[in-house]
Amino acid sequence: MTAQPEYPVTATEWIYRGRVISLHKDTLQMDGGSALREIVDHPGAVGVVALDRDERIVLVNQYRPALGRRLDELPAGLLDVNGESALDAARRELVEEAGLEATEWQVLLDLNTSPGFSDEAIRLYLARELSDAVLDGFVPEHEEVSMTVTRVPLTEAVQRVLAGDITNAAAVAGILGAEQGRRMGWTGLRPAATPWPDRPGR
Repeated sequence: MTAQPEYPVTATEWIYRGRVISLHKDTLQMDGGSALREIVDHPGAVGVVALDRDERIVLVNQYRPALGRRLDELPAGLLDVNGESALDAARRELVEEAGLEATEWQVLLDLNTSPGFSDEAIRLYLARELSDAVLDGFVPEHEEVSMTVTRVPLTEAVQRVLAGDITNAAAVAGILGAEQGRRMGWTGLRPAATPWPDRPGR
């Protein structure tokens, strides 16, 4: 395969800096001249496909203001703790959102959610051998207060994805990825500590 050119950034203008996302405008030197691209900066996130011994997947249900409704999703969260590895963030989110911990961890898949305009990347982990966790000082707030946790058979979750009932992108990818992983006998998955080149901020 012929290597494709990389386009140098000749100027950057910051338009907005927010608590979670920021927006900047890059000028790139591309074929035929310069081009402007607006890019959303995101800290990145992790999600957890937690499967129990009965092959039920753990889903959390929470309100999403951007859509104005509640969604079934994976336990997940932003990479917003300085110095925290992606795996440690996933472990923390599983404890905080689902009250669970796991002894078996693997990378299920990596997502670049909207690479045309954002550097947001999500790493999804497969977590198995689940047990109840101790919530050490964690206090839910905002949407987390009304969050609920359920366990759904993986086959049923796949059906709900295909029916348009589960639409969160990470949940869709994680559920379908888990179904494929199960068909493969869980072989070919990457170790939990596998480097993540596309993690924002690296």
